[in-house]
Amino acid sequence: MKAYEIRNMTLEEVRRALRDAEENLANLRMQQALGRLEDPMGLRKAKREVARLKTVLREHELGIRRLASGEARS
Repeated sequence: MKAYEIRNMTLEEVRRALRDAEENLANLRMQQALGRLEDPMGLRKAKREVARLKTVLREHELGIRRLASGEARS
């Protein structure tokens, strides 16, 4: 997911996506520890996804950029 796609999400959607991405990262780390990781690049992609989501959330907290409002969504 690209940063501009994340910025078009609502605050709750970003938080949900972050929670899911962190769970995915934890699962990939567990697979790596057990020696069952099929795609080593998946771990790198998952880490970047978490970082990207956290960056957009922090931008919102600091008022640098606002996330999409929840009222406009149905």
